[in-house]
Amino acid sequence: MYKLAGVLVLGALAPLLDSTIVSIALHTLGRDLHAATATVQWVSTAYLLALAAVVPVSGWAVERFGGRRVWLAALGLFLAGSLLCGLAQGIGTLVAFRVVQGVGGGLMLPVLQTLIVRAAGGQRLGRLMAVISLPAVVVPILGPVLGGLIVGHASWRWIFYVNLPLCLLALALALRYVPRDAGRADARLDVTGLALICPGLAALVYGLAQVGDQGGFGHARVLLPLTAGAVLVAAFAAHATRSPEPLVDLRLFRVRSFAAASVLTFTGGLTLYGGMFLLPLYYQQVRHEGVMAAGLLLAPQGLGALLARPTGGLADRFGPRPVVLAGLALTALGTLPYTTGTHSVPWLGAALVVRGFGMSAANLALMVGAYRDLAPADVPHAGSTVRALQQLGGSFGTAVLGVLVRSGTGTAYAHAFGWTTLLALLAAGAALALPAQVAAAQTPS
Repeated sequence: MYKLAGVLVLGALAPLLDSTIVSIALHTLGRDLHAATATVQWVSTAYLLALAAVVPVSGWAVERFGGRRVWLAALGLFLAGSLLCGLAQGIGTLVAFRVVQGVGGGLMLPVLQTLIVRAAGGQRLGRLMAVISLPAVVVPILGPVLGGLIVGHASWRWIFYVNLPLCLLALALALRYVPRDAGRADARLDVTGLALICPGLAALVYGLAQVGDQGGFGHARVLLPLTAGAVLVAAFAAHATRSPEPLVDLRLFRVRSFAAASVLTFTGGLTLYGGMFLLPLYYQQVRHEGVMAAGLLLAPQGLGALLARPTGGLADRFGPRPVVLAGLALTALGTLPYTTGTHSVPWLGAALVVRGFGMSAANLALMVGAYRDLAPADVPHAGSTVRALQQLGGSFGTAVLGVLVRSGTGTAYAHAFGWTTLLALLAAGAALALPAQVAAAQTPS
């Protein structure tokens, strides 16, 4: 089982690393491809929109074709997209090929969770989640450093070519170690749901991505996509309650532990991705550090997350609630020094270790809470729902915090970090609805 987790982790490393490297290289891409800033931003935006749009399809795809086939297809798409992006001759083709990458990346993470939860069968789930979440720990440490090295010493094409050996090795290992599973030939694609939820999520993500450029929420380029996205998602929710096989099964929210974990996944996405957005900018704009130096100064957060790996076993043993509550408290404590305007490097580094530990522990326990009371047949739908909520939470958090720190002053960052601290504490209320006991083992389907 741990061998399977390791093979899947290798595949997930590529899209997570890619996002970090590309965000660092946007200025270089604009210069080398003679593209305006607004145009080159589509290199990131197109990827995010494709990722958001395809996530809801992952649950149906696993049911119809089997998890192994979908995982191999997702890896193949990401590999092909990476190669094509490296070969792109202009900004237009690069943006188009980033869509191919986004489709592959969007399928990968929810399918990864589905394969792991099914293999675990309700046992050692926390320990396995500690393994498969390793890329989220390693990437914030390696990504900025690797991106800085590529941008500073090689062609921009290598920000995409670096994915090729990872994807090829992950494909080879997946062909050997990911178990075969039969899909259901009678699994019906919810075409109406597809036409509602996929563009709805993409519109929400696009509207939130425009908040920073427009300086707030009160602009047509923000309000129109957000309104359209909200209407489409609401229409999907109404449709899903009547459909016998909806693309995303909202009836899962009747399970108390899944509903609570979903709320916390949204706020956790805000805290996690919001923090990933805030911290590098804080070190660059307030402390005036370079890209690589800022990446190294963030390494203590990765160290804290690595130290939190054993807490996955605690969630298995004592239930997710106490681990999530402790993790949220540590996250707030580790963020607190950034709200005071302190500039002491050792003090901030120690705070990042605490913050990284707390966030990682809470996120590991959340995954246990999300899946532990679900039937095996519900796992694919749960995987796509959890990933969509995390994506929306991250987009919303980045948008709001981006407005708060638009001035680039230390006071603005202190206020933004204050809001993330408060949010972590408020999330404790939802965490009380998580189960505190150990779940009975399930039989894998």
